[in-house]
Parts: sequence; structure tokens; C-alpha cells
Amino acid sequence: MVAIIDATGAILGRLGTNAAKRLLKGEEIAVINSEKAIISGKKASIKNIYKQKREVGTYRKGPFFPRTPDKIVKRTIRGMIPYQTSHGRQAFKRLKCYTGIPREFEGQKFEKITEAVKQPVDFMTVEELSRFLGAKI
Repeated sequence: MVAIIDATGAILGRLGTNAAKRLLKGEEIAVINSEKAIISGKKASIKNIYKQKREVGTYRKGPFFPRTPDKIVKRTIRGMIPYQTSHGRQAFKRLKCYTGIPREFEGQKFEKITEAVKQPVDFMTVEELSRFLGAKI
């Protein structure tokens, strides 16, 4: 059974920690509407941080940082899992992130993580961030 988490209006870090804990316990998780997750903080500082993450390294060796919203969410959750160990790698394989709602999940019940849905004063959606980074959404 796959746990379907709706990321609409959820703070990305809190959503990620909750998902990471559950993945390490052995659950399969699908995150939908990942473009509607929010990152708290001033827009200028968020843009600077993620722009630096994109530009570090070389185009051949990496590290490579994604542009699309679903991959940004997946990479954020990966940072909360010890993915270089076998246990962490297996947990990371159980995670799926989607932009929007895929057909296979239409009509099903979605979970909202209550501690992640708090509206901060300054925030930016993952969709805005990925457009800034150059994703064609």
C-alpha cells in the first residue's frame, strides 16, 4: 500500500522530515502536487541559496542539482536520508514524487501532514523556484 501525501501548502522541510522518517521505517510514499509545496524565507535569499546549489561544481563531474519541482522535492528528501548506505538507498527507492496528480492516484484519498501546513509570512512555492532556475513548466 502506497501512502499518498499531498504537498499543497506544506512547508518543504517539514514535509521532507516526515516523509524521510516514514521511508526509513519501510513505507512506500508518493508525494503529489510537489510544485505547490512552499519554502519559508525571503524570496531573494531562497533564490540565492538554490542558485548557488545549481552553479557549484562542473558540468561534467557535478554535483548536479535539479530544476523541476518534483525532482527538487525528491532531492530535498534525499538529503534527510542516509542514501549512501544500503538501508538508505532502499528507502530512497520507495519514494516517488509527482508534479500534479497522476492518473493512477485520481479519486484516492490523500494525506495532509498537519504539522507541515503552516502559512509563514515570507515564502516561495517550489514552482516559482523551479521557474527561476530555468525549468520549462
